[in-house]
Amino acid sequence: MFRIQGSPGKDLCDPHLQVSRRDVMRVGGSGLLGLTLGSILKLQSHANEAQVVHSPGWGKAKSVIMVYLQGGPSHLDLWDPKENVPENVKSAFSNISTKIPGIAFTENLPQLAQINDRFSMIRSMSYTPNGLFNHTAAIYQLMTGYTTDKVSPSGQLEPPTPKDFPNFGSNIIRLKPTSEPMLPFVMLPRPLQESNVIGKGGTAGFLGKAFDPYTLYPDGDDMDMAKMERIKIDDLQLRPDVFSVRLERRAKLRDLVNAKMPEINNAVKDFELDGYYDQALNLIVSGRARDAFSLSSEKAELRDRYGRNTFGQSCLLARRLVEAGTRVVEVIWPKVANSDNHSWDHHSGLTERMKDRSAPMLDSGLSTLIEDLDERGMLEETLVVAIGEFGRSPQRGVSTSGNNNSADGRDHWPYCYTAIVAGAGVKRGYVHGKSDKTASAPLEDPVHPIELLASIYHAFGIAPDTIVYNHLNQPRELVKAEALTAIFS
Repeated sequence: MFRIQGSPGKDLCDPHLQVSRRDVMRVGGSGLLGLTLGSILKLQSHANEAQVVHSPGWGKAKSVIMVYLQGGPSHLDLWDPKENVPENVKSAFSNISTKIPGIAFTENLPQLAQINDRFSMIRSMSYTPNGLFNHTAAIYQLMTGYTTDKVSPSGQLEPPTPKDFPNFGSNIIRLKPTSEPMLPFVMLPRPLQESNVIGKGGTAGFLGKAFDPYTLYPDGDDMDMAKMERIKIDDLQLRPDVFSVRLERRAKLRDLVNAKMPEINNAVKDFELDGYYDQALNLIVSGRARDAFSLSSEKAELRDRYGRNTFGQSCLLARRLVEAGTRVVEVIWPKVANSDNHSWDHHSGLTERMKDRSAPMLDSGLSTLIEDLDERGMLEETLVVAIGEFGRSPQRGVSTSGNNNSADGRDHWPYCYTAIVAGAGVKRGYVHGKSDKTASAPLEDPVHPIELLASIYHAFGIAPDTIVYNHLNQPRELVKAEALTAIFS
């Protein structure tokens, strides 16, 4: 099958036309069979039809919510606890049963334990054969599908540049643009950040700023609800002295000028004055985006279920954005990067911090998000992914990345951890893969993080090997991996 997934109206000389590497090979060899490009295009719809019908999960998603748990949650202390292991491996928390027979969580996740029959778990996430022990390197690969060129011994990266590979959300909104007058890609409540490197892996990179996420970063910390209640969306507001009718008239005037001056119009057709102006205008005039940010319109009981904290309300806001037409939402948590309070980077004090701070917010926020989407019938077309950049070391108090760890702390561990996936054709109550007796490595069916990215693209009906062109106009696959179709029904 030959795929052309560019923007409507693009001709075949367009350097940004989206094709897969396999398609190029197919066309290259098609001459031997007497096939022309026209013949291939004529058969394309039939091939697409067959792929949709026979490939589990293909094209089921209309939106995705990525709940990104930066710092690396300990799988042993959340959703992959182990029994009959040495004391420095075993979790300090008791195990509890879940809705899936034979699958245990720790006592930290009582609410998720009661709804795990609604989502899939991947217990064999692994960077094997080469682990990425540094936060920033692992974050960049998880979000873009590629390893970065420059990583210092401390694990820090260069700041974001226009040469970066795009965040997966930017690729999705380029290939599957929203038809609603709505923000296509939103990132909240903070940027991706490790130490002083902010935003690496969180931009559109070489795709251009037009595909960057709309960022919503309120002040305050994880518990500062007063700040969350006063979300600033000034760039979505009409100025008091400019009414929507006047804006629309200005748009019509611009169209008239363009019609009378085609040479000028052609000169700026790829500029923000054209398509991006229209998008911004539609957003402002429709008010759809502004309304989505109105958390106060939700019932108090539902807001309580999500959790009256920044994470819980961010999950609720993610649901509201998707409901209004947003294609991609990334909830980056904790609110304060490298926080000693709510971070998942538990090098010390794991037991107290996990039990009293991190886990309760995750449990209520994520479980309610999945339940809420399901109860509204939105889970059928909304993919939910919850994952960190890696897990934590099986042994407490041992250094694996050069960090100091207390006896009650776990270091970075990219060789085995857990991801949660729900909605958009994902199997319910399914556990993929299995970790070994100490959760050190996959015992069955290892899954690389880039395979999860490929699965996200697959769910949107986007071939993971679709070609994009980088800043040097070189062809690159969206991700060099196959989708994990086993998680789809």
